[in-house]
Amino acid sequence: MKTTAAPAKSRNVRPEAIPSETPTGSGVGSTTAGRHAAAVAAGQASKSKAKGMAFEPVFSKPGVHPYDEIEWEKRTAEITDDSGKAIFKQENVEVPKSWSVLATKIAVSKYFYGDIANGTDPHKHGRETSIRQLVHRVTRTITDWGIKDGYFKSPEDAEVFYRELTWLCVNQHGAFNSPVWFNVGLYHQYGVGAESGKGNYFFNRTTGQTERAPTQYEYPQGSACFIQAVEDNMESIMDLARSEAMLFKFGSGTGSDLSTIRSTREKMSGGGRPSGPMSFLKVYDQIANVVKSGGKTRRAAKMNTLKDFHPDIEEFIMAKQKEERKAWALIEQGYDGSYNGEAYGSIMYQNENLSVRASDEFMNAAIEDKEFWTKTVRDGKPCEKKRAKDLLRSISEGTWICGDPGMQFDDTIHGWHTCKGTDRQHSTNPCSEYLFLNNTACNLASLNLMKFKKADDSFDVERFRAAVRVYITAQEILVDNASYPTAPIAENSHIFRTLGLGFANLGSLIMSYGKGYDSNEGRGLAGAITSLMTGTAYEVSAEISSATGPFPGYHNARCAGVEKPGQRRADARSHRAPPQGLRAD
Repeated sequence: MKTTAAPAKSRNVRPEAIPSETPTGSGVGSTTAGRHAAAVAAGQASKSKAKGMAFEPVFSKPGVHPYDEIEWEKRTAEITDDSGKAIFKQENVEVPKSWSVLATKIAVSKYFYGDIANGTDPHKHGRETSIRQLVHRVTRTITDWGIKDGYFKSPEDAEVFYRELTWLCVNQHGAFNSPVWFNVGLYHQYGVGAESGKGNYFFNRTTGQTERAPTQYEYPQGSACFIQAVEDNMESIMDLARSEAMLFKFGSGTGSDLSTIRSTREKMSGGGRPSGPMSFLKVYDQIANVVKSGGKTRRAAKMNTLKDFHPDIEEFIMAKQKEERKAWALIEQGYDGSYNGEAYGSIMYQNENLSVRASDEFMNAAIEDKEFWTKTVRDGKPCEKKRAKDLLRSISEGTWICGDPGMQFDDTIHGWHTCKGTDRQHSTNPCSEYLFLNNTACNLASLNLMKFKKADDSFDVERFRAAVRVYITAQEILVDNASYPTAPIAENSHIFRTLGLGFANLGSLIMSYGKGYDSNEGRGLAGAITSLMTGTAYEVSAEISSATGPFPGYHNARCAGVEKPGQRRADARSHRAPPQGLRAD
């Protein structure tokens, strides 16, 4: 069952019946009245189910659209390569006068929808020409979803939310992750993909089931960060390759732990030796190389981890530094050594981050200069004896040479796990800020800290808290209206509703106070702001729970693919004693 209005059937609703202050300039708001009306009707129907949230204007002015509060100007957005040759150019784009040239280039080149060869009408696949259009298609769509799902106390509260979110975005106080700008609103505002094939998976609130989206943008991909599982069989290994490709296509990044794949030191049931995780890592690397992020020129983002006890851990540690030395040899022979040059384009593992999942047992063995046993994947039996200190030194050398592998402290991460009744956390997203269960996703947003510094140099706590409330609400609304590459990820996203709100410009803020980035004062300021943001986000989460009910995972620790809720699933280290932490000596 569809839970959003079709793009064409309801466009004959009279615009004057829509309680929206959306301006009609720059092609915004003139053809989306039907979908907005459907959302209002759905929201009114859901009033009996939930209380909804109230919003008061903090940033925007009552009765004034945020676009009418700022100055606009026309610019040319152009990006050139090292030789000065234009690799992107779009003329006569409308942007806020206060925006920097860099912000203009990024927004126009990465996030504007459409092909300029088709003209400038996005409804006909033409190119967006104004920041008004970009921001509106995202904020209007999110607001309409919120109305449909009963997040707002009244239509008036919904419109205040729309104006507040729009004001924050257009005035650069905050921003969503790239997939939101790439994908959200294309179907709902322009009808993009209405005739396309089926999309990815979404959770249907009406049926309580995960389903394939009827089109590719009706439930757009909205999360930047994914963690995916892989099992020790060819079908699962290739399924991961497919789902990674789909994530890269729509602008997201993903991480997977490969410790479940048998090592080259073990035997196959039919005879012979497995090819091991490093061989399949080459396949994943090339998929990431071919499928650009969001269809743009940026490389895909990818993380792969391997646990310290895996028999192939030494090959994993040495992989990228060996490839780096190959690149050095090619550069010495005259090959182009630039980022996209022939030297680095000829070697492996350049499209992914690698990190070792280090246990307390491994770290203590390194500290005490003890030997450390790797274990077979299938039965956990001792495989090979290693000197932990030597492995740790190899990790350090690799990080010095080429930045990889990184380290993730597995037992420490599990100690901070907020849903221990489900499963261990096995990997992270490519940048490692998202740590959670396998087959889950997280949509991100960031607040620009410099925008909350007042003229008297004080930090505007109340406006910062108000911005946190708006963005957390918007991110929560996105969860069930987005799609995901697999059914388990769609289900787990509905169950746990993981959101990631962070901040940008911390260094600028610290330096604006005359403090060093690496100083007690700088760390104190960062800690205070982080505490304020986190506490406010939790407060908003409780408010949303009061208005719409708690997320399913709050009372029920189940997770798709986890066989025994309430217990740690048995894994290769289940026989170990509970971690006691690193020794202080």
